[in-house]
Amino acid sequence: MRSSSFVIVCAFVLLAATNVRAENPKTLLDDAKRIFQPIAVPAPANDSVTAARVELGRRLFFENRVSMDGNVSCGHCHPADKQASDGLPKAIGVFGKENPRNAPSIFNAALNFKQHWRGDRESLEEQAEKSLLGPVSFGNPDQATAMSKLKAIPAYADAFAKAFPGDKDPINSKNWGVAVGAFERTLLTPSKFDAFLAGDVSALSKQQQAGLRKFIDLGCASCHNGAGVGGNAFQKFGVVSDYWKETGVATPDKGRADVTKNDADLYVFKVSSLRNVAKTAPYFHDGSVDDLTRAVKIMGKTQLGQELSDKDAADIVAFLGALTGPVPANYAPLEPFPDAETK
Repeated sequence: MRSSSFVIVCAFVLLAATNVRAENPKTLLDDAKRIFQPIAVPAPANDSVTAARVELGRRLFFENRVSMDGNVSCGHCHPADKQASDGLPKAIGVFGKENPRNAPSIFNAALNFKQHWRGDRESLEEQAEKSLLGPVSFGNPDQATAMSKLKAIPAYADAFAKAFPGDKDPINSKNWGVAVGAFERTLLTPSKFDAFLAGDVSALSKQQQAGLRKFIDLGCASCHNGAGVGGNAFQKFGVVSDYWKETGVATPDKGRADVTKNDADLYVFKVSSLRNVAKTAPYFHDGSVDDLTRAVKIMGKTQLGQELSDKDAADIVAFLGALTGPVPANYAPLEPFPDAETK
């Protein structure tokens, strides 16, 4: 009799614990809305200059003739089938040169407070211009070399003139950056999570809701918050333990310390946005981890001092899957302008 009573009591306790875990979705929604914001997609530009800049930027983003080997464009490192990442540990630029770090998705990059892993680009526009003139990305030694290639394509003269009316010589690297940035700012990918934040609690599955609760309660959301679910702060990679011991990297990247020359910035990186993260492996600044579940467990250990169980990691990964949005409809090359000899 005592044995059966014990079983009944244990079953009751287990049921009570299960009910606690299965919280009211409205409570979860209220908590989430205090931490995250849905992506706000602006209406298409209704003035001719902005529209012309977005269209020009779209052309330039996929224009490979401006690179020194004629093969590299912005889109080279951000293919649509990889959710605008490239699936490589480290990006490959002009003449097969390897970039020092992984190429993050360009989708939702407009939500980041700075660009690049080390935050050494203040804006999308600066990033686009300096990429054009970078030794690894496009390989152009100077602005004149890069712009001479665009000027050799006749139709660009009219396109730049429409996008930058009043400029006497609009085909320049600064305007390249402005136009590419204007296009990149349209590349937003709302997902099921945004529908949830807007009030549709059924947009997330039960497991995704459980993963969101764990993401919040464990402390992941202390860094990965806002509309980008990250991308809005700097943080040391390895708050509790050395990151390279978990990822298996032989030579650690010093992060922002190489930019600021300040030891306080050693191993500090921009907190990555987790938008579309389920589709953008490999992970971290060095692309050292292929599997998202492993990446989640590494973050739990190095950042939070938590040894995440398989169940907790699986639930969090399920939630992260709800951050995948559709590829923007305008994320494809326009018909290239013809070369001078074929116009």
